[in-house]
Amino acid sequence: MLKNILSLVSFAIALGTLSAGKNFAQTVHQDRPFQQDYSIKFYANDGMNLQQVIADRNENVQILGKGGLLHTENGQFLLPGNIRTDNSYRFMGDKKIVAIGSYQNQHVYLTESLILSNAWAGKLFSQHTLPKARIFAGGNDFAFLISDGKSLQLVKDSKSIWNGALPEDEVLDIVFQSMGNQFWILGNKSLYNLSVGNNVLTKAFAGSDFTAFDLANKGKNIVIGTAEGYLLFDIASKKQNGEIHRKLPVNKITAVKEINNRIWFGSDEGAFALRTDGKFDYYYGERWLPGNKVTDIAEGPKNSVLLLTNKGLGKIIFQSMSLEEKALAYEKQVRQRHIRNGFNASRVKMDHGNIATGYMDDSDNDGLWTSMYLGGEIFRYAVTKDPEALQNCRESLDAMERLYSVTGIPGFPARSFERSGHAKELSDSERWQHSPVKEWDWKSTTSSDEIIGHVFAFGAMAELVDDPAMKKRAVALIDTVMSHIVKNNFYLIDFDGKPTMWGKWNPEYVNAFPINVGDRKLNSSNIVAMLQTAYHFTKKEKYKAKAFELMNKHGYFENMMRPMKVIGMAPENADEHAKQMSDGWNHSDDEMYFVGYWGLYRYAFNDTLKAKYKQQILDHWEIERPEKEGAWNIFTALTGVKDFDLEEAVWYLQEHPLDLIDWNIKNSHRKDIELIALNFRRQTTKEVLPPDERQVQRHNANMFNLDQEGKEGDAEYSAGDIWLLPYWMGRYLGVISAPQK
Repeated sequence: MLKNILSLVSFAIALGTLSAGKNFAQTVHQDRPFQQDYSIKFYANDGMNLQQVIADRNENVQILGKGGLLHTENGQFLLPGNIRTDNSYRFMGDKKIVAIGSYQNQHVYLTESLILSNAWAGKLFSQHTLPKARIFAGGNDFAFLISDGKSLQLVKDSKSIWNGALPEDEVLDIVFQSMGNQFWILGNKSLYNLSVGNNVLTKAFAGSDFTAFDLANKGKNIVIGTAEGYLLFDIASKKQNGEIHRKLPVNKITAVKEINNRIWFGSDEGAFALRTDGKFDYYYGERWLPGNKVTDIAEGPKNSVLLLTNKGLGKIIFQSMSLEEKALAYEKQVRQRHIRNGFNASRVKMDHGNIATGYMDDSDNDGLWTSMYLGGEIFRYAVTKDPEALQNCRESLDAMERLYSVTGIPGFPARSFERSGHAKELSDSERWQHSPVKEWDWKSTTSSDEIIGHVFAFGAMAELVDDPAMKKRAVALIDTVMSHIVKNNFYLIDFDGKPTMWGKWNPEYVNAFPINVGDRKLNSSNIVAMLQTAYHFTKKEKYKAKAFELMNKHGYFENMMRPMKVIGMAPENADEHAKQMSDGWNHSDDEMYFVGYWGLYRYAFNDTLKAKYKQQILDHWEIERPEKEGAWNIFTALTGVKDFDLEEAVWYLQEHPLDLIDWNIKNSHRKDIELIALNFRRQTTKEVLPPDERQVQRHNANMFNLDQEGKEGDAEYSAGDIWLLPYWMGRYLGVISAPQK
C-alpha cells in the first residue's frame, strides 16, 4: 500500500495536477464583547478577624472586623491594596458595632442597643432591647428584624413590634423578601417565615446542618447552604426542589449570595458561582483571593462581587471585553515585563506577585518561546499592518538572528545568549560557552524543538511580512540552519563536534525507535516540514531531494502517516532510551508537531501530499480534542477543515486569566469533577477545567494537571506564546473576526 501511495505522490510531482480538494466555508467567531473576570485583592493585617463586607451606592466598600469598621485602601489589578481602619466618620469609633448591612443601597449598622446609619442625614437611629444582637435585616419602611441567635425582635422607630424565637433552634441569618413583605429566618435545622403585618412566625422547612442562605431565581426560591451541599426551597409550593446538590467544588458551604442572577457560594476552600449549564466557576487561591476561607459575600460596585476571606478581600470584577481588547492588554504585558534581549521571557524571583520585583529569566527554550511570540506578531501585522507589530517582529528577529552569529559555528544556533561573566547565575551553568563576540556567552545543546520553532517563525515572516529586508533575513536564516542540518547528515552539531541530545533527524536514529514511540513519528514529520519550508523559499533542489529521500527510502512518510492511536509505551524488548521516551504522553511533542504543521501543510510539495498531510493533522487533532487547546484547534483550521472545534478555541481564549502569575492551584478535592483512571495520556478528569481554574502553563504542558503547590506568586508567564499566537493566527486565518459592536 505504501509503495502505491508513494508512486502516486511521485506521479503528482511530475504532473502537478492533483488537488487537495475543496472544503465547506469555515465557521467564523464573531468577536463580540464577553464578560472577562479578574480580581483586585486587598490584604488584611493579622488579627483583624474580618467578618462582614458591604458596599453602598457611592461605591464605598466597608468591612467589619474585630476592632470595628475597616475599609479598602488603593488596589488595582496586579497591584494589591490593603485593609485599614475606617475613620471616615470619626465619631463612629465609640459605637460597638456588631454587624453591618446594606439597606436601600446604604450602609447600616447594628450595635448592642441601636440600628443606625450615617445615610438619610443620620435619621435612622432606632433602639432595640436585645443587648447581644448580632444578626439583622431591613424590611419595608425602615423596619428591622434582629436576633441574638436565640430571640427575634422586629423593631421600627425604636419600638418593638414583635418578639419571638425559633423553637429548639438557633438563628443563623435573616433575609427580607419585599414581595410578600416577609422575613425569612434560617436556623441550624429549620427555615421560618415571618409575615409582617400579622406578625405570624411559621415553620416552612426542616432539615439539618444548615449554614447560610439567600433568595434566588427572582424570589421564587431560597437556596440553602449546608455542611453537605446546597438545596433549593420552592417558596410557592413550600417544598424542596429535587435532591440536595452535592457535586460542588466544595460541599461545606460558609456563605450564599445571589448577585446579578448568579448564585455564589463561599467555603473554606474558595468560592464558586453557579453557571447556567449547571456547572461552576471556581475561585481558589491568590489568583483570585487573599485567603481561601470565605466568610462573607456581597454585591460590589460596577458589576463586581466582593468575597471576604480570612486574609483579606477579593473583588471579582466582570468587564465587558472583546478578544482583541484582551489581546492588546496582553501585548502590553509582554512588552513591559517580558522582553529580554528581544526574547519572549518569563519573569521570576518575584515577591509574592509584585510585578515590580524579580527579573526576566533565561530559558532552555528562549528560541522556541520567542518563535511562538514572533509568529503571533507576524500574524498580527499581516492582519492589522500595525507598525508597532512590525517593530515587535523586527526586535525579536534581531534576537533570533543573533542566536546564529553569537556561537561562531556556521549554521548552529544557541539556545540563548547573555552578557558574559554570569554563567553561574544562569540555568544549566555548565552548558554556557564563551562567544567570539566580546562580552557575551551563549547556551549550547540546542534542541529539535528550538529548530522547528525557528523554521516556523522564519517561514511565516518570509511569507507574510511585506518588508523586503526582513524577508531576506528570514529566508537566509532558514537556509543557514537547514544547510547545517543537511550537511551534517541530519544532525545538529554542537561546539564539541557532536550531535546535541535532541537535534537528531537521521534515519539511523529515528527508525531505531519502535513504531509506537512518539519520536519516530515526530522527528519524521518535523524534518519534512522544515525541508519543505526551506525549498519553498530558497528553491534549492537539495531540500526537496532530501525530503523525498527520507519519505521514500527511509520510511518517513509511513512514520508520519502512522495513526496517533499507535503511540504508547515502548515494548519490553526496547532499549532504555526508547522506554524513557515513552513513559507517558509528551505534550512538548504536541507543540513541536503543531508548530511544524504550518510548514508541512502550507508549503507542501504538491496537492497530493497536502491532502495526506491534512489527514495526518486531523488524526492528531482528533486525539487532542479533549484538551480544548486553543493553539492546536487554530492550527488545525489551517487545513480548511470545517470542524476544528472553533467554539472550544474561543473558550480557551476567553477563559484564560488575565493574571498570568504562578499561584498555588488546587482542584483534586472537588466534588464537581469526574476523575478517570490513570492512563498513558495522563488525563485526570473526564472534562478539562477552564484555564483560569488551573495553573498557568504553556502549550507543552498537560492541560489536565489539577494541582500546583509551592507557588507563592514568584513568577509571571508571558502571554506571547501562551495566548497571542493562537489569537492572532485565528485572526489571520479568518476564523476569528475583528471586534464587532
